[in-house]
Amino acid sequence: MYDMGTRKRALALVTQGHSLNSVSKQLGVSRFAIRSWQVRIEPLRRTGRPCPRCQTIPELPEAPAAYAYLLGLYLGDGCISLHRREVYFMRIVLDNAWPGVIDECEAAMRSVRPDNSVCRVKKQGCVAVTGSSKHWPCLFPQHGPGKKHERRIILESWQQGIVDAHPWEFIRGLIHSDGCRINNWTEKTIGGQRKRYEYPRYFFTNVSDDIRLLYTNTLDKLGIEWTQSARNGKAFNISVAKKASVALMDTHVGPKH
Repeated sequence: MYDMGTRKRALALVTQGHSLNSVSKQLGVSRFAIRSWQVRIEPLRRTGRPCPRCQTIPELPEAPAAYAYLLGLYLGDGCISLHRREVYFMRIVLDNAWPGVIDECEAAMRSVRPDNSVCRVKKQGCVAVTGSSKHWPCLFPQHGPGKKHERRIILESWQQGIVDAHPWEFIRGLIHSDGCRINNWTEKTIGGQRKRYEYPRYFFTNVSDDIRLLYTNTLDKLGIEWTQSARNGKAFNISVAKKASVALMDTHVGPKH
């Protein structure tokens, strides 16, 4: 048995970004115990708010702009899994190279479910931003068995309304998870001389036809020109390379940070 002070200290260290392994070794507490405290202690010491989707008259999630961003992240690199006692974990796995994106993800998760615990679990080369809630499936009904690209991904009408109201946040979430901004280059012969030209370009790569369609439909509504390429006969990559479209993306999305 561990006293409440040890439990709170362990949760505080995890929230600060320490891995479960390091906290376990530092405090002499098993990783299983720490994981169980993340679910059991944090919710008990908070007042708790009802799920907006479980009301008699369902309401939109809190902080809809943050929700649109989190939805994009979830569709890209996120998953929802049942832990125990009907508590679900949402995990968004992000590369350590982009600490700003990790911060934005955590902030969005806290904004959408302000009364639930959120922590960072360090893994090799990446961080899993993790939040616990009984209501993640209510807020993200795309959750289901199997991989996302192997099942239909269709937004509910209320989700589409949020994306329509906050399209750039949704696009940013998708780019921050499964996209990038790079500098492409090409060579041309002008006046007998080979010259190298560089130009910025956005890529979004996802094997789910439905998720790519959500991305391109939103780009269309924003007036962004895009092209799609294939690998082994399978469409998988969306490119934005036109100068005016890249300029718009730079204004509202920009490089990962």
